[in-house]
Amino acid sequence: MTVSVLFVCLGNICRSPTAEAVFRQRAAAAGLLAQLRIDSAGTGDWHIGKAPDPRSGEAAGQRGYDLSALRARQVATTDFQHFDYVLAMDHANLHDLQAMRPDGFSGHLGLFMAFHPGPAPTEVPDPYYGGRDGFNTVLDLVEGACDGLLAHLRREHGLG
Repeated sequence: MTVSVLFVCLGNICRSPTAEAVFRQRAAAAGLLAQLRIDSAGTGDWHIGKAPDPRSGEAAGQRGYDLSALRARQVATTDFQHFDYVLAMDHANLHDLQAMRPDGFSGHLGLFMAFHPGPAPTEVPDPYYGGRDGFNTVLDLVEGACDGLLAHLRREHGLG
């Protein structure tokens, strides 16, 4: 059984590629990577084909995550056919995803932070226009939510 997860933010250069890389590494460490399909995308088209923001890559690299192979892409309606979980980083992106969701989609569409096991904000804040600390905040939130998501997938889908 394979469970597929798509992380979505605005431009696919900060939050969602960070979530993809962290989740991929956490899944590999848990021995679950072969049971998962993991990707990320953005609701906007400004950065298609571009590497993640260098600040995201630097912050992630300091914690042992590698974003260098990732390239931005825009979410497509067909993604709803290919992913069981479509997880938005914030309410604005969730709203955009809800507007494009096909009627027959039977997967989970919601906020990524709903999987965070502890007290946390409902959104992963966009660090793009802020300072370097914002990228570390994103990592803190994403790491917790990734751990919660893995626990959920184990429980709900019998992974591992």
